[in-house]
Amino acid sequence: MSSLNQDLSEYRNQLQRGHIQRAYRAVIDMLNKLRIQFKDHHPEYTFPGSLYAGYMDMSYFSITNKELKARELKIAVVFLHEAFRFEVWLAGVNKQVQAQTWQMIREKGWTKYPLVTSVQGADAIIEHILVVEPDFSDLAALTAQIESKTVDFIKEFTTFLTQN
Repeated sequence: MSSLNQDLSEYRNQLQRGHIQRAYRAVIDMLNKLRIQFKDHHPEYTFPGSLYAGYMDMSYFSITNKELKARELKIAVVFLHEAFRFEVWLAGVNKQVQAQTWQMIREKGWTKYPLVTSVQGADAIIEHILVVEPDFSDLAALTAQIESKTVDFIKEFTTFLTQN
């Protein structure tokens, strides 16, 4: 196990190379452009807050629609830095809403997207992988894939909500 000084020395060395900053900036820029693309293509959605850049753990932006908002729910398009993948999450505006929604989905037996094992300590009710090993060399294809799969997720969950 390394000491904090060793970790910080390695951090400094990596920063001096410049790769981390460029890669991090590219991820954040891509998420910002994806958020704008969603806004342009989907006026039926609202985008509360701004992009959360994070601490190199996760970066995300939120999406909601009238059905989700009425139940204090939101969707997050998430990039997990260490896992290096994109996910879509269903989350509540607070832990109480998350617990109630998790329980409702469980009781109704909806299994289209699996629930997190427990909402205690979790940031989401559902975490669904969109893209594993994203190819950033073709941003148009990557953003189209994320957008399409996210819209499908929102539509499928909204349909479930309106029927329950």
